[in-house]
Amino acid sequence: MLALPPASQPVPRRQVFVGTAVAGAAGLMLVGGMMATWLQFRADAPVRESAKRGFIKDWMPERIIVPEVAANIMLLGLLVVCVMAQWAVYSAKRNDRTHTGLALGVTALMALAVINAQIFIWTQMGVGARDGAFHSMFYASTGAMTALLLSGLVFTAVASFRYLGGRTKEVELVSAHALYWYFLAAAFCAVWFVIYVQK
Repeated sequence: MLALPPASQPVPRRQVFVGTAVAGAAGLMLVGGMMATWLQFRADAPVRESAKRGFIKDWMPERIIVPEVAANIMLLGLLVVCVMAQWAVYSAKRNDRTHTGLALGVTALMALAVINAQIFIWTQMGVGARDGAFHSMFYASTGAMTALLLSGLVFTAVASFRYLGGRTKEVELVSAHALYWYFLAAAFCAVWFVIYVQK
């Protein structure tokens, strides 16, 4: 008697990757909406005379100094995070557990450095959240971005524990992790340009 051949394997649905893409799109809409609100507040600000630059919008108080070096370090740090996250994907696809763990560890370390730079900016600026429209919008925008960065750090921890805990076949999770950090880097580029460069 002849047996039937085995059924073909079901096509993977990649739910984690698709879910991460949807979450990234939602996060981009959140950050985009906050940047649009920031630009609208700045456009609606009254005009005042400045000793250095003539007439300018009275949006950011003159006494506030934004530590631009720390903001630039945040941007560079996120670029390193993206490279490390992609290295984790590259190593996971080749079943190289050591390098995958190292890449995920450096990703977490650089993410902590970026969050630390944001905290440094907050402490150096020394403004209260309720002191005016600029102050409230600054903390709302940078606080939302920091919350997203913290969620990326949690995602890195989950991906590390699952992959290094023995589920080395779950390359999709490591790929979704990299996609999430790409979204965070793109979102921070907008925050960096609108808030820290243009002010």
